[in-house]
Amino acid sequence: SPKRRRVERPTRLNYVPFLTLRGHKRGVASVKFSPDGKWIASCSADGTIKIWDARTGSLSQTLEGHLAGISTIAWSPDSKVIASGSDDKIIRLWDIATGKSLPNPLAGHHNYVHSIAFSPKGNMLVSGSYDEAVFLWDVRTARLMRSLPAHSDPVSSVDVVRDGTLVASCSSDGLIRIWDTGTGQCLKTLVHEDRAPVTNVKFSPNGRYVLAATLDNSLRLWDYVDGTCKKTYQGHKNEKFSMQACFGVYTEQPYFAPTQDGGANGTPEDEPRWAFIACGSEDGRVVLWD
Repeated sequence: SPKRRRVERPTRLNYVPFLTLRGHKRGVASVKFSPDGKWIASCSADGTIKIWDARTGSLSQTLEGHLAGISTIAWSPDSKVIASGSDDKIIRLWDIATGKSLPNPLAGHHNYVHSIAFSPKGNMLVSGSYDEAVFLWDVRTARLMRSLPAHSDPVSSVDVVRDGTLVASCSSDGLIRIWDTGTGQCLKTLVHEDRAPVTNVKFSPNGRYVLAATLDNSLRLWDYVDGTCKKTYQGHKNEKFSMQACFGVYTEQPYFAPTQDGGANGTPEDEPRWAFIACGSEDGRVVLWD
C-alpha cells in the first residue's frame, strides 16, 4: 500500500465570507445550521425566524407567530423541527416542512426566554429565562417536566451533554451549574474567583468539559467533574454582549458547502483534523484558538 504522507498542521487559517444573508428588519440574535447541513436558521428582534438554503443562501421561508423579538433558536436532531424562544415568554416549535407553529406552544416562563437546547434524542427541550429558572420540557406532550430554580440572576445560556443526562446553565450571577436531567439535582457549581457574568456555556463534543464565555474578555474550559478550570482563552473583546463560543475542527483542505442533497464534499474521511475554539468579539472579529 502507498505510504501515507505526513500532513503538517496548518499555521494559518484563511476563512473568507461564503454567503451574506439579508432580510431581517432588526438585529439578528442567533444563527444556527441544521444538523443535516441543508439549512441555516436565523432569528431576530423583528419577531421572525428565517430559513435559508445553506448552499445558495436563498431565503426558503419566514416563520411568524411570536409577539416580540426572538433571542434563541435550536434545531431538533432530525432537522425537522426548530424551536424558538422569545421575549413574549413563549417557546414555539415549528414544523419545517409546513412552516407552521405546532399547536401547543411551551408556556410557563415569567420573563424573556433567552436560551434553548434540544436533548440529543430530541425528546426533551431545555430553556433558560430572565426569570432565573431553567425548565425541562417534554417535546412530544409540550408539558413542563421539571423546573430548576437555577440562578439568582437571569439565565443567559443552557446546553445538554451528548448523552442527554446532564444540563449546563450559566448566568450573570457568575455561576455555571451542572444538573442531572433525571433527578433535577445540581451536581456541581463552577465559579471563577473574579465571578464575572457568564454569557454562554457549551459542553465539549466528548462531553468531558464545559466551555464558558464571560464578560471579562475570557473563555474558560472547565472540568466539571473535579470543578477545575483547565484552560483560559483570551484575545477577543467581550465586556458587554452575550458572545457565543463553539467547538470546531479544521483540516489541511477546507470543507466545501453542503451539496444539494445535504452531503458534504471536498474532504475525505481520513483527512487529518485538528480542533479549535471560536468566539465572536465586540470589535467585529471572530477569534479562533488552537
